[in-house]
Amino acid sequence: MQTIAIQRDTRFSPHSVEKDYDILAAVAQPLNAKIIAENNLKAHHLAEAKVILNMGRLPHTLQMIEKYAAQKCVVNPTNGIRNCQRSLITKLMRNANIPIPPQEGNKGYWVKRGDEAAQSENDIIYCANKNQLQQAKTAFSKRGITNTVVQAHVEGDLVKFYGVNNTHFFRYYYPTDDGITKFADEQHNGTAHHFPFQWKALEATANHIATLANTPVYGGDAIVTA
Repeated sequence: MQTIAIQRDTRFSPHSVEKDYDILAAVAQPLNAKIIAENNLKAHHLAEAKVILNMGRLPHTLQMIEKYAAQKCVVNPTNGIRNCQRSLITKLMRNANIPIPPQEGNKGYWVKRGDEAAQSENDIIYCANKNQLQQAKTAFSKRGITNTVVQAHVEGDLVKFYGVNNTHFFRYYYPTDDGITKFADEQHNGTAHHFPFQWKALEATANHIATLANTPVYGGDAIVTA
């Protein structure tokens, strides 16, 4: 049985290309999976594979998978990848009454690219007030990005988590503990206080989102308030 692992385009791994590759390689190696960069993916790779570990996000990649590997084991599936578009996953969570940051607040705002995942520091912008928020929206518009998500800033510990739905694998950590960051946005929340919280409840909520979005292998961020 041939397994391939699709490495996502480097634009989706800002400041993390090598780290993301190392993670994919650690998964692929025990499975004897061949790693294929997204821009090198061809139809015959998909046709010959039985199992596809998919990190690809580009539209033509998802279309190729649907055309040549529709009946095969694909993790994560193409509709799950599409559901992770920021504006779509935000809507999905809101409709399911899953706690997300409000759109209004008095601690500042975040405006984020809604059509794709962040590719640079310009795709996620902190705004201290409504004037800065409007300026950020205008900047997005000038770049041709009209699909944005606005959320009020929530103070608390930033927690990053990763899991595999319907398994016992779930891990979380505080990015400020090791100082490793993509865009240094964590500074707006400051060093983690490690406020107590029920991590099993976070796991249950994350698994619920994964089920709704059809993303069995997932990762995300949460804010733990005091």
